[in-house]
Amino acid sequence: MSEKEIPIHYVCTREKAQELIDRQKHFWVSNCGCREGNKEGCKRSRIDVCLMWADGEGSSGSDKHPATRAEVDAIMKEAKDKCLVYRPFRNDARTDTEGICFCCDDCCGYFQPGSTYRCDQGEKIEQTKVEDCTNCGACEPVCYFKARQMKDGALALTRDKCYGCGLCVDVCPTSCITLATRKREV
Repeated sequence: MSEKEIPIHYVCTREKAQELIDRQKHFWVSNCGCREGNKEGCKRSRIDVCLMWADGEGSSGSDKHPATRAEVDAIMKEAKDKCLVYRPFRNDARTDTEGICFCCDDCCGYFQPGSTYRCDQGEKIEQTKVEDCTNCGACEPVCYFKARQMKDGALALTRDKCYGCGLCVDVCPTSCITLATRKREV
């Protein structure tokens, strides 16, 4: 696979995002370019949620500045509270992760109708104990990838659309959703 075929972004769980952050010593934060481009303003979260640990390029947003660990922890809390997808991004050579975008369905170009943006699916994939599911629908609005949809009062799963972000796990009141390691084609 050539570097042009590897998307700059990939999806990960909150735990993986925390691991990536915990390995870093220095941080920079900027406004999200997608949120800046939303003329109505983001309805889901604050605007300054693009995190970098390399002092080069990395964000399409403005106001890049050094950040403290407390500021990074506040962004992680915002991401959890507002159900934002953790989307780390790679450097231009696609060899190292340089930061994390915290994406919403309101502004992020990846989730807009007709988008042609590409993003790698994460290392994990949903596992649902359908027999324990009460069809409450709590997971549907946080599944920005449309892998979980309510149809005629029942949950319909399209597993190949699952990107492994884990947002559904966090909101499930019956704990019938877990994440498993995704089997990759060789």
